[in-house]
Amino acid sequence: MSASIERAVAEIGRGGIVAFPTETYYGLAVDPFNREAVSRLFAVKRRAPDKPILCLVPDREHLVGLIRTIPACYEPLMDAFWPGPLTLVFAASEEVPVILTGYSGTLGVRVSSHPLAYRLAQAYGGAITATSANYSGLPAAVSAAEVGAQLGPDVDFILDGGETPGGLGSTLVGLEGEHPVLLRPGVVTVEEIRMVAGPEFPGEVSEE
Repeated sequence: MSASIERAVAEIGRGGIVAFPTETYYGLAVDPFNREAVSRLFAVKRRAPDKPILCLVPDREHLVGLIRTIPACYEPLMDAFWPGPLTLVFAASEEVPVILTGYSGTLGVRVSSHPLAYRLAQAYGGAITATSANYSGLPAAVSAAEVGAQLGPDVDFILDGGETPGGLGSTLVGLEGEHPVLLRPGVVTVEEIRMVAGPEFPGEVSEE
């Protein structure tokens, strides 16, 4: 384990906030089961309490304890797009702090394809948050320098992985009945999802 990954893991473990690169933007990591850390993350981002925060896991085995169940229609999507910028919305486990879900009872999760983000989740040994590194309403940071300029000392450690691509964020897919629906367009296109989920996958954003 590199010294920077080791430092980041230690900061998250003690309740700190770590900025790290993903395949889209820089994200902010805390332990999603640490209620104090999650509350601080909302405060630092100035994020409305009804806005849920997404999580990363090192692999699908670490969904246990984070979500209630894996819908059958998600299995082929996970096979095709994890690791990658596809976030799937699950029913959250009772162990997850309700503030993390924006009091919705649901939680967005993915496995990152960025090598540093993947290694960080793997080294931590479980889920970490991955909300964008910015004040709510402002552009998300694409470099360590932008994280520092915007969030400054509110972040305990920045895992510098160079510049990230920016542009679109991860594609967000939820569930309507037993079928996947688009909640937010992103890097993974509707056409790519239809190739896996079937032609009936809707191209419009669901209001659910």
